[in-house]
Amino acid sequence: MEHEASAEPVSEGTVLWQSSEEQKARANITRYLRWLREKKGLDFSSYDDLWAWSVSDLEAFWASIWEFFEVKAHRPYTRVLAERRMPRARWFEGAELNYAEHALRRRDDHPAVVFKSETRPPSTLSYAELYSQVAAVAAGLRRLGVQRGDRVVAYMPNIPQALVAFLAASSIGAVWSSCSPEFGIRAVVDRFRLIEPKVLFAVDGYHYNGRPFERLTAVAEIQRHLPTLETTVVVPYLDDQPVTGGLGNVKLWDDLLGETAELSFEPVPFEHPLWVLYSSGTTGVPKAIVQGHGGILLEHLKALSLHLDLTSEDRFFWFTTTGWMMWNFLISGLLLGTTILLYDGSPGYPDMRALWQFAGETGMTYFGTSAPYILSCMKAGIEPGREFNLSSLRAAGSTGAPLPPEGFQWVYDKVEKDLLLGSVSGGTDMCTAFVLSCPTLPVRAGELQCRGLGARVEAYDEQGHPVVEEVGELVITEPLPSMPLFFWNDPDDRRYQESYFDMFPGVWRHGDWIKIGRGGSCVIYGRSDSTLNRAGVRMGSSEFYRVVEDIPEIVDSLVVDTGQLGSEGRLLLFVVPRSGVSLDEELQARIGAKLRQELSPRYVPDEMHAVSDIPRTLNGKKLEVPIKRILTGTPPEKAVSPDAISNPQAMHFFIDLARSLQQASS
Repeated sequence: MEHEASAEPVSEGTVLWQSSEEQKARANITRYLRWLREKKGLDFSSYDDLWAWSVSDLEAFWASIWEFFEVKAHRPYTRVLAERRMPRARWFEGAELNYAEHALRRRDDHPAVVFKSETRPPSTLSYAELYSQVAAVAAGLRRLGVQRGDRVVAYMPNIPQALVAFLAASSIGAVWSSCSPEFGIRAVVDRFRLIEPKVLFAVDGYHYNGRPFERLTAVAEIQRHLPTLETTVVVPYLDDQPVTGGLGNVKLWDDLLGETAELSFEPVPFEHPLWVLYSSGTTGVPKAIVQGHGGILLEHLKALSLHLDLTSEDRFFWFTTTGWMMWNFLISGLLLGTTILLYDGSPGYPDMRALWQFAGETGMTYFGTSAPYILSCMKAGIEPGREFNLSSLRAAGSTGAPLPPEGFQWVYDKVEKDLLLGSVSGGTDMCTAFVLSCPTLPVRAGELQCRGLGARVEAYDEQGHPVVEEVGELVITEPLPSMPLFFWNDPDDRRYQESYFDMFPGVWRHGDWIKIGRGGSCVIYGRSDSTLNRAGVRMGSSEFYRVVEDIPEIVDSLVVDTGQLGSEGRLLLFVVPRSGVSLDEELQARIGAKLRQELSPRYVPDEMHAVSDIPRTLNGKKLEVPIKRILTGTPPEKAVSPDAISNPQAMHFFIDLARSLQQASS
């Protein structure tokens, strides 16, 4: 297919893609609508009508998801929603099931997993082979004394062994949690110590950006800080024969795979903990967010099938690590009998073409990534549709940050014209997206297509009133099954309550700015707690980054409004210039002029600074709030934990600047 650039930049709301009648007829959501009509006597003429029913008649909707996807229960539920409240709604009381049993319903020779790394070519694991390996590892865990409710953790990259270990643990009813091996020792210990694990899976090392990184030294230190740990299972990944002499109570991966075994699935209550995810932990100890077997099962079946439109014939990919909730979302593709694609390594090694090459090699049908990656590809000038065979690709997903209209345009110009591009937003807190895509709706530049079925997402003004076509706080006003069951080590629910329900009692406040259009599409404007407010005009930081990072000489940026409640501060812009470019007066003038023209004269920065890197969390998000706190006087050690930062050296500039600002004002 030829990929010609659009004549001129698109604006927000421009229609870029619409499904054909044939595509609509094939869509999973069309099949679901037909099923509702034939089985339940419910007839909906539009997505909006279906959504309105799904968020008002919660019991009927979620019961339909259970029935439509043929959830297998060892014991039936007595009621769908016993208590319709937040927090702690009670879902599907009496039901007993197992997530892993649904992930392994398929047991044939169809590919379950295709894996590639920086150093290894693609390899395939069939559903039959996956089932056999999970059975062997589950038997091995039982021999180690792991029982229902015990915690099993992993310090592993995005490799098939991590998936096998997770499914084995969940088949027993053990509780899973994982960190990727680039996490520092303190970050891992802060997370795992909260949940007192019995078994740790760990690799001896990994490759990233073409370099090997040894991790057994770190594993030994992690062991010393986890007193409940009984066994560490080492997966040889860097070396075939790792030296484990510095570790205690060690077994090798092959020790667990040594025996063939039958796989039995432990029936657990609907709200039995499945896994523990973590907040970014930028201040204090991370929150240990607990989600249940049943809630995740239903939510992911709904999201992956009805919204992402995946089927058993798809090859589903999302670039992620085991330390980000998108890994959990990706592996749930197994619930649909899909082939999931795992990639371990840097998305930019040896250059930004690495993931597109992987897509071409594997016949990828769904390419999931982040908005920063798409924008980096755009800046790098690559043209994936010309350079690789992407003929199988029919959908793409973007998350992690708002995708601006130019990012949408680049995908349709340079990747594939006939593509469902779903910009999605949600979070670790529910391990899903609740504003996302729909295969029967048009794709508009800069917009998320719809609010998810069953997710009553609204925009609230400061008084707690819903608004339409105005920017407001993203709230969820009805419970969802995948909402956290609780936070580990939060016995009185204090942190849980403070995290989501303090601003609007009984209503989940997510912490993002959102605008909901009359047609149901949405625009996300970034975090509401890092809002820019100039002379009473509020704006999300994503709008600012869209303008600044559109300048070819700028690689990355961070904006901070130092204003406090009742007083206006200074607007500070930090940019990473392209190699060989300096932030001279001419470039500063161009940045200011572009912001003045495209946003407002009020948003021309008071100061601009060139920096070598923008500080980011371990999951790649800009540290907007902690940097603002440091620059407005909060001691760095109280504003952010160094172990929550992927590039802590990037903090030095901001800490030094804060000191100079304090000296100047004293």
